[in-house]
Amino acid sequence: MSLLLLLSEAFGATRIKDLAYIQGVRPNELIGYGLVVGLNGTGDKRGTKFTVQSLANMLVRMGVTVKPSDIKVKNVAAVVVTAKLPPFAKRGTRIDVLVSSIGDATSLQGGTLLLTPLRGPDGQVYAVAQGPVSVGGFAVGGAAGGGVQKNHPTVGKIPGGAIVEREVPLELEGRRTLRVYLFRPDFTTALRVAEAINRHMGSEVASAEDAATVTVRVPEGFRGRVVPLIAALEQLEVAPDAVAKVVIDERTGTIVMGERVRIRTVAVSHGNLTVQIRERTRVSQPYPFAPPPPSTSTPTVTAPGEGVVTVPGGQTVVVPESEVKVEEEKGHMALIEEGVTIGEVVRALNALGVSTRDLISILQAIKAAGALEGDLEVM
Repeated sequence: MSLLLLLSEAFGATRIKDLAYIQGVRPNELIGYGLVVGLNGTGDKRGTKFTVQSLANMLVRMGVTVKPSDIKVKNVAAVVVTAKLPPFAKRGTRIDVLVSSIGDATSLQGGTLLLTPLRGPDGQVYAVAQGPVSVGGFAVGGAAGGGVQKNHPTVGKIPGGAIVEREVPLELEGRRTLRVYLFRPDFTTALRVAEAINRHMGSEVASAEDAATVTVRVPEGFRGRVVPLIAALEQLEVAPDAVAKVVIDERTGTIVMGERVRIRTVAVSHGNLTVQIRERTRVSQPYPFAPPPPSTSTPTVTAPGEGVVTVPGGQTVVVPESEVKVEEEKGHMALIEEGVTIGEVVRALNALGVSTRDLISILQAIKAAGALEGDLEVM
């Protein structure tokens, strides 16, 4: 199914809070390795050696000595646990974790994650995770190899399954300058953000360093009160700018166009030539009472007074047939004037009866002709 979207870039005012973030105020990624137990025979198989070794090491720490070769792990699965540590998370804060199987387990349904340390990029433990895994799906298989699966049973979540044990240091009150980073770098947007902050503060305290960074000097009245300053800046509204772009996904036939895309004067001719070749076979049957086919030679029959007459043998044969059909639509010509919006272009092309697939080819040809003012991105 084809889909055509026209997105307006004539945005209204947007809060700085939705366009940018303050330097250092961001989440941090955590990762850990753990074991999920209590599975109903859907865990890792015996050949998954790291699961066996991990289980043996855990039992040794608990005072149980056992050989890895004596362990069957069909109810245990090795998993990787990931989480995002939000900014300003304090000790005791609970965060969600994602549990993903790394062995050959078929499902984590009904399993429980054992105590798993979650480390940051610096190798320090920032949280510990434990709890029942919520899969939200299932996988049922039969002895013959068939089965039914819903969602993805080898990945699950534990809402609030990790407790923060270490805080990420982030001091704001002592800062003399703040840096505001745009989510989507753009020179025009960065300049507008700096101008909006200067208008609100009544002085030149903000400046755009580049397309992504706006530096703000903390005024004297906000020294030691940076949080109220940040809260005030986040509520300021700015009209963001964006480049004119057309995005095409040829796999799905999806086209997304920005309203700022303009077209120079160009003529578009549209007409399809369809050639269809159909191959089929037909069975040809012999006439009734026809002689059987000869084994080595064609039989002959002597007619009274007429000499020898050759009679061909009747047999069933398969005759191939080819049907070629050519259809050509009547060509259409449309003149697109310079400076029109992409919405007007789409309406003009729709008047020609073009499909989305045809529209993709037409837009690519217009870009190649140098008449499309904007980026054309093909996914």
